[in-house]
Amino acid sequence: MTPTDPGSHPPAGDAADRGPLAGVKVLDLSGYIAGPYGCTLLADQGAEVIKVEPPQGDNLRNYPSTLAAEGRAFLGVNRGKLGVQLDLKNPAAHEVLLRLVEQADVLVHNFRPTVPPRLGIDYDTLRARNPRLIYCALTGYGDSGPLKDSAGYDQVLQTMTGICTFQGAPGDAEIVYGSVVDYYAAALLAGSVSSALYQRERTGQGSYVGVSLLGSALAMQSARFIWAENEPREVWRDMRSGGITGLHPTREGSIYLSANTPHFWEALCELVGLPDMAADPRYDSVRKRAEHADEIVPRLRQALRAHTALEWEEIFGVRVPCAPARPIEDMFDHPQVAAQDMVHTYRHPVVGSYRGLARPVRFGEGPVAAPRAAPTLGQHTEQVLRDGGWTDAELDRLRAAGVLG
Repeated sequence: MTPTDPGSHPPAGDAADRGPLAGVKVLDLSGYIAGPYGCTLLADQGAEVIKVEPPQGDNLRNYPSTLAAEGRAFLGVNRGKLGVQLDLKNPAAHEVLLRLVEQADVLVHNFRPTVPPRLGIDYDTLRARNPRLIYCALTGYGDSGPLKDSAGYDQVLQTMTGICTFQGAPGDAEIVYGSVVDYYAAALLAGSVSSALYQRERTGQGSYVGVSLLGSALAMQSARFIWAENEPREVWRDMRSGGITGLHPTREGSIYLSANTPHFWEALCELVGLPDMAADPRYDSVRKRAEHADEIVPRLRQALRAHTALEWEEIFGVRVPCAPARPIEDMFDHPQVAAQDMVHTYRHPVVGSYRGLARPVRFGEGPVAAPRAAPTLGQHTEQVLRDGGWTDAELDRLRAAGVLG
């Protein structure tokens, strides 16, 4: 296959791989979603990301999936990487990792703080081998404090930090599905690692980067996480505008409307046939509309029953920000997604051909990193080691030591 073939799978170090992080080598020792997807975002920007997994693999491979051969979540979270299998409890494999560290720019893990020293991969140990290394530790709760050694997961942090109490009816907490804390932590990881690489360009030295799910969950709520002096504890900290901006039923399907600015509010009232509401001074600000939501929302919903959600999308056009509630399957062929070149056809040695996300971020008109399918367990171990300078004799010794399977 040629590099332009949509199913091409370039080898490690292929010169066709480009992007702002081209030439940066990342060792991804993390599992589940937040750490791995943070590394995927680095791969999207051109970094060579080597996913290092234990013999049992990333646990995300084993999550429920209608795909028999591989976990759907693993495929989506780990695109763009090379796969290496190493049992870090094996001294020979540990030495392989240390040698890879000497060649790497970044290492990412999501172990609890007690684990890296036990595995011999703590910051001080690895910094001694590579002073230019950017060492990123993703934890549940940070690397200090009474919860630092606790396992942290997306929905645990959602529940702890108040996200769930803002969902559903008052007093009835609900989980936000979709691993939103994990994915925001991934974005914080990618941004922080990129900043640390920029700092290294100025100082010549590597650094420690700490990202936590706790920090992610609170950062997501920055607009709520404000407590003014002399303000009581129990105040309404959410931003919702009285139910006017939100999901509404139509003749068929639901549609989300956003009409907080004056011109969007006026357009909404005009197009649904309620121009008197736009002219009413009682409704001329977001705050006032929230105060009178019990008057506005029933009239708005009655008007929306005149058409289906898809028809309203056509009627509103660009004048009212809106979206019919669609299943994610519709996004594979949505014209806007296609125009942004966000869907790529991947070829996987076990799953075969599948379509998935590619290039969520654009960088000018220059060359970009070629999309690459998520790896099978240990798929590129020998390839990565050969590219790293291991000789045939050394590989033979690693096979004998059980490192290469």
